[in-house]
Amino acid sequence: MKHFVFVVLAFAALSVLVAAPAERTVAAVNTYQVTGPVLEAGADRISVQKGKDTWELARDKDTKVTGTVAKGKTVTIRYRMIATEITVK
Repeated sequence: MKHFVFVVLAFAALSVLVAAPAERTVAAVNTYQVTGPVLEAGADRISVQKGKDTWELARDKDTKVTGTVAKGKTVTIRYRMIATEITVK
Protein backbone atom coordinates (compact mmCIF):
# COMPACT_ATOMS: atom_id res chain seq x y z
CA MET A 1 0.00 0.00 0.00
CA LYS A 2 2.85 2.43 0.81
CA HIS A 3 4.33 1.79 -2.65
CA PHE A 4 0.96 2.62 -4.29
CA VAL A 5 0.64 5.91 -2.35
CA PHE A 6 4.21 6.85 -3.30
CA VAL A 7 3.50 6.16 -7.00
CA VAL A 8 0.30 8.24 -6.90
CA LEU A 9 2.06 11.17 -5.18
CA ALA A 10 4.99 10.98 -7.59
CA PHE A 11 2.61 11.00 -10.56
CA ALA A 12 0.73 14.00 -9.13
CA ALA A 13 3.98 15.93 -8.64
CA LEU A 14 5.12 15.09 -12.17
CA SER A 15 1.76 16.24 -13.57
CA VAL A 16 2.15 19.63 -11.88
CA LEU A 17 5.69 20.04 -13.23
CA VAL A 18 4.61 19.15 -16.77
CA ALA A 19 1.56 21.46 -16.69
CA ALA A 20 3.43 24.47 -15.27
CA PRO A 21 5.34 25.42 -18.47
CA ALA A 22 2.10 25.39 -20.49
CA GLU A 23 0.48 27.84 -18.06
CA ARG A 24 3.47 30.18 -18.28
CA THR A 25 3.26 30.11 -22.08
CA VAL A 26 -0.38 31.24 -22.05
CA ALA A 27 0.34 33.98 -19.51
CA ALA A 28 3.25 35.22 -21.62
CA VAL A 29 0.93 36.24 -24.47
CA ASN A 30 0.80 40.03 -24.82
CA THR A 31 -2.22 41.77 -23.35
CA TYR A 32 -3.57 44.92 -25.03
CA GLN A 33 -6.25 47.42 -24.07
CA VAL A 34 -8.72 49.78 -25.66
CA THR A 35 -10.62 52.56 -23.86
CA GLY A 36 -13.72 54.35 -25.10
CA PRO A 37 -17.47 54.80 -24.76
CA VAL A 38 -19.66 51.74 -25.22
CA LEU A 39 -21.65 51.81 -28.46
CA GLU A 40 -23.29 48.43 -28.04
CA ALA A 41 -23.01 45.57 -25.53
CA GLY A 42 -24.37 42.05 -25.61
CA ALA A 43 -23.70 38.70 -23.99
CA ASP A 44 -21.25 37.71 -26.76
CA ARG A 45 -19.70 41.03 -27.85
CA ILE A 46 -19.06 44.67 -26.99
CA SER A 47 -18.43 47.64 -29.29
CA VAL A 48 -16.55 50.76 -28.23
CA GLN A 49 -15.59 53.98 -30.00
CA LYS A 50 -11.87 54.79 -30.16
CA GLY A 51 -11.30 58.00 -32.03
CA LYS A 52 -13.02 57.61 -35.41
CA ASP A 53 -12.86 53.79 -35.25
CA THR A 54 -15.37 51.32 -33.86
CA TRP A 55 -13.79 48.38 -32.04
CA GLU A 56 -15.88 45.22 -31.70
CA LEU A 57 -14.60 42.52 -29.39
CA ALA A 58 -16.01 39.11 -28.60
CA ARG A 59 -16.81 38.18 -25.00
CA ASP A 60 -18.19 35.13 -23.24
CA LYS A 61 -19.33 33.90 -19.84
CA ASP A 62 -15.73 33.91 -18.58
CA THR A 63 -15.15 37.61 -19.37
CA LYS A 64 -14.61 39.41 -16.06
CA VAL A 65 -16.75 42.55 -15.79
CA THR A 66 -16.35 45.07 -12.99
CA GLY A 67 -19.31 47.44 -12.79
CA THR A 68 -22.33 47.71 -15.08
CA VAL A 69 -21.71 47.93 -18.83
CA ALA A 70 -24.14 50.31 -20.51
CA LYS A 71 -24.27 52.31 -23.74
CA GLY A 72 -22.35 55.57 -23.39
CA LYS A 73 -20.29 54.53 -20.36
CA THR A 74 -16.52 54.67 -20.81
CA VAL A 75 -14.83 51.31 -20.39
CA THR A 76 -11.31 49.93 -20.62
CA ILE A 77 -11.14 46.49 -22.19
CA ARG A 78 -8.09 44.29 -21.85
CA TYR A 79 -7.76 41.63 -24.53
CA ARG A 80 -5.35 39.17 -26.13
CA MET A 81 -4.96 38.26 -29.77
CA ILE A 82 -5.41 34.52 -30.25
CA ALA A 83 -5.15 32.65 -33.56
CA THR A 84 -8.33 30.71 -34.35
CA GLU A 85 -7.18 29.19 -37.63
CA ILE A 86 -3.91 28.85 -39.53
CA THR A 87 -3.73 27.81 -43.19
CA VAL A 88 -0.34 27.01 -44.70
CA LYS A 89 -0.05 27.36 -48.48
